[in-house]
Amino acid sequence: MKHLKSILVIAIISFVAISCSDNNDTVIEPTSTPKQIKNFYAPQKTNYTVSPPVTSGEFIKFSFKEGKAVTGDNWDIAFRGTRILVNGGTTIGGITEESVRTKNASIALVSNTFDKVETVPSDSEFKQDASGSYALPWGSNKGWYTYLGLPSHKIEPIAGKVIVVKTIDGNYAKMEIKSYYKDMDSSNSADPKNSGSQYYTFDYVYNSKVGDKSLK
Repeated sequence: MKHLKSILVIAIISFVAISCSDNNDTVIEPTSTPKQIKNFYAPQKTNYTVSPPVTSGEFIKFSFKEGKAVTGDNWDIAFRGTRILVNGGTTIGGITEESVRTKNASIALVSNTFDKVETVPSDSEFKQDASGSYALPWGSNKGWYTYLGLPSHKIEPIAGKVIVVKTIDGNYAKMEIKSYYKDMDSSNSADPKNSGSQYYTFDYVYNSKVGDKSLK
């Protein structure tokens, strides 16, 4: 009888262990499925009648938590033309209608494919806007894009450039800019003042767990 009880106890323990193992395997889930924002319009106006030309226009703010444009202080990054600001640091200066930084967000630019950026880089790689300096470098071949010049005037995203953002709430997100043209149609680029440009399409993954550095 004692021998039979011992066998039953061992069988129950084994069953529980296997069940727990199975449960642990099934609860592992990805951080988030990638999402895409299409035709995010961030226009600017440039007065070419003065020298040097003066660019103006409101920066269009975006919140990863909300997954859309916002108008308050709850923005992570902001777009106008090819410029991208982060809601952390100080004003850069020399920019008309520059958004005021009220939070502590930051940006890191990673050279890799979007799907292979599975964790955030080291803290030292994150930057904030500062006087005379963009957290995300601005200009052709400096940050996220290349300007092809005449005759096409095309703005092309640089392949293998992933923008990682530490948001205002301490969450992490990664994004890849896919296009600068409406409906991802770069034939709208022949004229730099064409209304078919300045429409961002980008993919992103947002980790809703504060402080979690996984971007899978």
